[in-house]
Amino acid sequence: MNWADLVIVLALCQFFFFGALVGQARGKYGVAAPAVSGHEMFERLYRVQMNTLELLMVFVPAIALAAKYWSPVWAAGLGVVYLVGRMIYWRTYVANPASRSLGFGLSAGPALALLVGALVGMARQGGLF
Repeated sequence: MNWADLVIVLALCQFFFFGALVGQARGKYGVAAPAVSGHEMFERLYRVQMNTLELLMVFVPAIALAAKYWSPVWAAGLGVVYLVGRMIYWRTYVANPASRSLGFGLSAGPALALLVGALVGMARQGGLF
């Protein structure tokens, strides 16, 4: 099994979960679509979902490419840190947006490391190193 593929699927499920929370919050706080502002708790959940989407656009191709050029287990390990970071980000952002730094760092850091790993792996295979 390619563990990196499993982590990608888990990241997509996590994003779906965050989207479901936003949908619930729409009903709970009376924020009708297409509005993206209204109740502060809705806005916090919405920002978690959107920030996750923004980072997911880097994370998914980066982990797939890093797993191709390096060890899929190594890439998956960084991916698990990303997943944990996103969960911490969600919990802390909803509680107090100013406390989101740890969760952000634990998710953005691995995404950046995977991106750099993919670039270095491609360069190595291409004979640049």
